[in-house]
Amino acid sequence: MSLPKIPDPGLLILSVLSARFDALWDRLLAELEAAFGPAAEVSEPFVFDQTDYYDAELGTPILRRLVAFEALRPLDELAEIKLATNALEARHAEGERRTVNLDPGFVTAERLVLATGKNFSHRIYLRDGIWADLTLIWQKGGWKDFPWTFPDYAGEEMKRRLTKLRQLYKTKLNTQRG
Repeated sequence: MSLPKIPDPGLLILSVLSARFDALWDRLLAELEAAFGPAAEVSEPFVFDQTDYYDAELGTPILRRLVAFEALRPLDELAEIKLATNALEARHAEGERRTVNLDPGFVTAERLVLATGKNFSHRIYLRDGIWADLTLIWQKGGWKDFPWTFPDYAGEEMKRRLTKLRQLYKTKLNTQRG
């Protein structure tokens, strides 16, 4: 019999997509920090051009920022966090069009799991219409992707950025453990 054990907390990260960072970033970051605590790491904007899926809604050119937060959080908060980011997206929308796309997830030593409102074969239902997407796993010293991993997360540049965030996570976890 396996005995249930609460897992280590994760490093909350957000992928933030927008074509309007100049106009909304300062206010958005303040709202994110009010909701999730101080940011530990905020990337500079970098190009998001692996798909045109968001172009009509967000405008172009779309840039991405990655934000990691100071406090490690329980993994079972992922659905609640996704619902909160959905509400933030709605507050920043102009009519029916979003101006920002917020994709939260957790980095742990073993994996990157993102939250989504869309079902698919490999996704696990959490609650309230939110699924967990196993996006990448850490194996043999590097990130491994799957056939379903979005191309932007499968790319080497993103994996390099996530490796940096994984190291931040490991440092925070070791500090928390004492």
